Amino acid sequence: MAPTKKILVNDVEITISEQKDRDDYISLTDMVKAKDDDAYRTDIVIQNWMRNKDTVEFLGLWESINNPNFNPIEFDGIRNAAGSNRFMLTAKTWIQKTNAVGITSKAGRYGGTYAHKDIAFEFGAWIS
Repeated sequence: MAPTKKILVNDVEITISEQKDRDDYISLTDMVKAKDDDAYRTDIVIQNWMRNKDTVEFLGLWESINNPNFNPIEFDGIRNAAGSNRFMLTAKTWIQKTNAVGITSKAGRYGGTYAHKDIAFEFGAWIS
């Protein structure tokens, strides 16, 4: 991640990462914490959002428009499975399978899931 800045939402700092060749990426992890300060498993909230068929469709459209290296064949498989009870999707799986650039994910103390502001705003609407 590149340099960061913070905004304050409901007394919780939301990290915004300034990407080198792209727009700002907003921490989805921090957004979950701002919505629910008891949320200790932010990854599960993000996974639940990503398993939604409408979310998968939105992410695929965003990547198709903004990412020349997006893998549409892998996306078709994910889109077909999305919405079923057994379907699970993590940010890392999405990135690895489709070459996605709209979402980034890093494990560890200073990690988290970040998304391009277009995607982060969709996520914010979903959690509210």
